[in-house]
Amino acid sequence: MSLRKNAPYADRVEENGKVLIYEGHDVPRNVSIDPKIVDQPRTTPKGTLTQNGKFEASAKNYKNGFQPSELVKVYEKIKPGIWVYNGVFELQDSWTEQSNGRKVFKFKLVVTDFTIGQQEKRKGVLKDLDHNRMIPTSVKIEVWKRDKGRCVQCGSTDNLHFDHILPFSKGGTSLKSENIQLLCARHNLLKSDKIV
Repeated sequence: MSLRKNAPYADRVEENGKVLIYEGHDVPRNVSIDPKIVDQPRTTPKGTLTQNGKFEASAKNYKNGFQPSELVKVYEKIKPGIWVYNGVFELQDSWTEQSNGRKVFKFKLVVTDFTIGQQEKRKGVLKDLDHNRMIPTSVKIEVWKRDKGRCVQCGSTDNLHFDHILPFSKGGTSLKSENIQLLCARHNLLKSDKIV
């Protein structure tokens, strides 16, 4: 997903970050000179489902009570070449709508505290989060600049995570850069939900 200005897809955040509306994928560039002038595909030319078609089928199965909602890891592109992990979301709905004279897919994803490995354990029980753990893009960009794209503990530039200084589980905010820092995966895992 991307919320950047001039992003290629019209993704958006609703309900204070608890809901993402994600736009489907365009046809590959080698299929169309301008993918933005043709409908987003449900199937490939061979008739198999595209990612749009798979998401749509999963959302319909959830809405019809045939399966629990699919758990999806969401990453956000905040700058060219910089992707950040936004957490796990439940795929709960899909639809198509007209956009600039073509049909596009839209998918509703709702934040959850389940992990991908818990998919089979939850048996359709959904947990509603009453808070917003998602860090806004503007805060991520501010923290990235302030911390110079490096882990504040060791200076590593690999596998960086946005970390809550006062852990979110202990009431720390996601909305202020003063409570967010960059940590490499190793230091983030060492810290866990401790206040350091």
